[in-house]
Amino acid sequence: MSAAMSRAQEFLHGPLTGFGLAIALVTAMLDQASKLYLLHVYELGARGVVRVLPFIDFVLTQNRGISYGLFQQDGPLGQWVLLAFKVIAVVVLWVWLARAEVKLTALSLGLIIGGAIGNAIDRLAYGWVADFVLFHIETATWRFNWYVFNLADVAIVAGVIGLLYESVFSGHAAKAP
Repeated sequence: MSAAMSRAQEFLHGPLTGFGLAIALVTAMLDQASKLYLLHVYELGARGVVRVLPFIDFVLTQNRGISYGLFQQDGPLGQWVLLAFKVIAVVVLWVWLARAEVKLTALSLGLIIGGAIGNAIDRLAYGWVADFVLFHIETATWRFNWYVFNLADVAIVAGVIGLLYESVFSGHAAKAP
């Protein structure tokens, strides 16, 4: 094996890399399965707002930006820039995963990587990310709507919470590369 290949393998593979990548794969698959079902079988776009629970609706939105709809990009150049940003983020997170020594770190990074990949697949397939879960709180005189999100977003947030928990409460911080 060449020295360059050995160095690359060392850079991208560690004791918990397989575990983290398995979490990423399952996360991306569940995200894509939910989106494919809601878009193409249930045809959520044609149904409008669908009440699921008193505080959760399904409603299709086309997110052309990043988290919380920031940095909206309508043109192909902007979409490719956002996709390139996701690819770079996934590579950096994978390098971090290769250095993970704690299962919570690997799990958390796997969730974030899987969520990023799930949303990147949308961007490649549609030019936008399919968001569909609307959390809201409603009273007789007041209504609060959270941002519309998807399972990939939930995985990313859960992964960040896991990394924060480990950093604050576990006694050993999750070290980034």
